[in-house]
Amino acid sequence: MASSRNSSGSQFLANIDNAAAEMAAAGFNRIALGVEYKGSRYRGWQRQASGVLTVQETLENALSKVADSPVSLMCAGRTDAGVHACGQVVHFDTQAERTLKAWVMGANINLPHDVSVTWAKVMPAHFHARFKAIARRYRYVIYNDQIRPAHLNQEITWNHRPLDAERMAEAARHLVGVHDFSAFRAGQCQAKSPIKEVHHLRVTRHGKMIVLDIRAGAFLHHMVRNIAGVLMTIGTGERPVEWAREVLESRVRRTGGVTAHPFGLYLVDVEYRDEFELPQRFIGPHFLTGFSELDG
Repeated sequence: MASSRNSSGSQFLANIDNAAAEMAAAGFNRIALGVEYKGSRYRGWQRQASGVLTVQETLENALSKVADSPVSLMCAGRTDAGVHACGQVVHFDTQAERTLKAWVMGANINLPHDVSVTWAKVMPAHFHARFKAIARRYRYVIYNDQIRPAHLNQEITWNHRPLDAERMAEAARHLVGVHDFSAFRAGQCQAKSPIKEVHHLRVTRHGKMIVLDIRAGAFLHHMVRNIAGVLMTIGTGERPVEWAREVLESRVRRTGGVTAHPFGLYLVDVEYRDEFELPQRFIGPHFLTGFSELDG
């Protein structure tokens, strides 16, 4: 069964590469972009019905003006409504001849204040923002204080109950490695398998900020927010540290409690093989720069 899935997956990637080669032969260039956005007012990344504000449609409209022709984007991670990104990677194919600076500056002139293109690079035809990514990294930012913050109120998750970050970090260790994350996936998740490998999951406190930093090859729908919800419940002392393992082993979503709010979640980095030589930027979000404990 596994070999059959691997075979079908390999064929799918081969079809992607063949289609890209045909586009290149027809005179199209593949352009990759780095993108950051504040997701608070968007209904997620993915284009939806007319009249629904999404990041994809907003960025495609801006790039289409620069290209003087329609642009269709593929992204590395389809973020949900309210979720932010400071390390999103996208690509598109175009016959328009523009400098890399023109793609960046031209897009930004036509974008609203909460979406920015950070870099552009001409890529080989076989590059694909989603299917050639080897890892994705998210950060979930919690503001832990009795008083809700007036600033950053749509860029963090506020939790007024005292949280023990050390308990949260201890619980997080149960979730590192290869596991069945069925208890942490949304009911509408379309992933074929709930088996994922979490490479690291760190919890650190920085004054009133608590940051969850998680890296994996791929994630299930709502997986990070559900993990954040479980760890915050443990952080309050409402549940023991071992509860994280119990939720994981149950493989039942309802055992994990409430899904954490989207405003605290950031897609901060997408990793690719060295051959693609994509620009390297800081791991955000911006207001966390300078916290050396987060590096790495």
